[in-house]
Amino acid sequence: MLTGIGPLSMDMYLASLPSIGRLLNAPTSQVQLTISAYLIGFAVAQVFHGPLSDRHGRKPVLLTALGIYLVATLACALSTSIEMLIAARFLQAVGGSGASVLARTIVRDMYDGRRIGRELARMAAIMALAPLVAPLIGGVLETAFGWRSNFVLLLFVGAATWTMVWFLLPETLRQRAPEPVSAGSIVRSYRRFLADKSFVIHLGIATCCLTGLFAWISGAAFVLQDIYGMSALAFGVSFAIGSSGYMLGTIIAARFVMHWGSGRTMGLGAAAMALGGAVMVAMLAFTPVGAWGIVAAVGLYLVGMGMTLAQAQAGALLPYPDRAGAASSLLGFVIQTASAVMGAIIGHVLGTTAWPLAIAMMLVGGLSLVLWTLSRGVRGRV
Repeated sequence: MLTGIGPLSMDMYLASLPSIGRLLNAPTSQVQLTISAYLIGFAVAQVFHGPLSDRHGRKPVLLTALGIYLVATLACALSTSIEMLIAARFLQAVGGSGASVLARTIVRDMYDGRRIGRELARMAAIMALAPLVAPLIGGVLETAFGWRSNFVLLLFVGAATWTMVWFLLPETLRQRAPEPVSAGSIVRSYRRFLADKSFVIHLGIATCCLTGLFAWISGAAFVLQDIYGMSALAFGVSFAIGSSGYMLGTIIAARFVMHWGSGRTMGLGAAAMALGGAVMVAMLAFTPVGAWGIVAAVGLYLVGMGMTLAQAQAGALLPYPDRAGAASSLLGFVIQTASAVMGAIIGHVLGTTAWPLAIAMMLVGGLSLVLWTLSRGVRGRV
């Protein structure tokens, strides 16, 4: 439930964007700010949730974050202006990011070794499923009840999650951080992580995974519809098919990581990511590739991402049982920020060909494989 809140909140209302603009008398540029405000709030708030939970416990911070999420979601549903909706979306992300950060942190509290990678892979499968289902649910709600119904449903989901946390989730923090949370303590914790080669390597690999995904998300509609002439329906089908590669990768990782180990699983995934990017470039350079060739190459990249991402996250968190919250916060902040920057770059440079998308995915896929290959000694203790 905690893992699904973020992608559901991001994707469920997308089908309602045109009607939001029409009913709130807002131009498209302002309506798009409801997405940007959510991404900014989600990235920034991650910096604080983890350190606070290291000091005060996972459950109190999680309940507070979910409380913020509920209030903000209610404000979204009741918004009477686009400015109110933008502000409410920012606060919704502030609360929702706590669910994402602390879900990873709780896994680190409860498990060790390869088991962390398996549980994070299972959570990643949920994150892969939610974006596929959420727009469909949102489209049905928009058609039947209007745009506010999306946030009413999210309100019920958030309330159910808050109730489950209150009654079913034990406190998993074993040892509280001794120093109070302050800007100085957060900076010191982050310096400790960034001085650790193992953490930086795993952070780099995880960042490569998500930046490639955001390059695809930002450029997919333009490449498939404007360049290759796909209809809106065909685009939706092809996007779902390509995205299902991520779910397949997470299933493979969850099934085999206990046998292969996190390092080997991550290496095979990085190789698939690099191959997917290279295949896309090769097809553009040497063959009259169609849209489905692009989708197939992206699907291969996303299979690799599904195998790699959870293992990289596990490798970053494993050495820090005493600072798992802060480590998870830094991990999420860097990944989210880099992914947003990549998405903005792709959106800006795309022209009349798919080359910018192909080059970006080849570079980040290849870099992930290089990082994995050159860091075997550093990763030996994970």
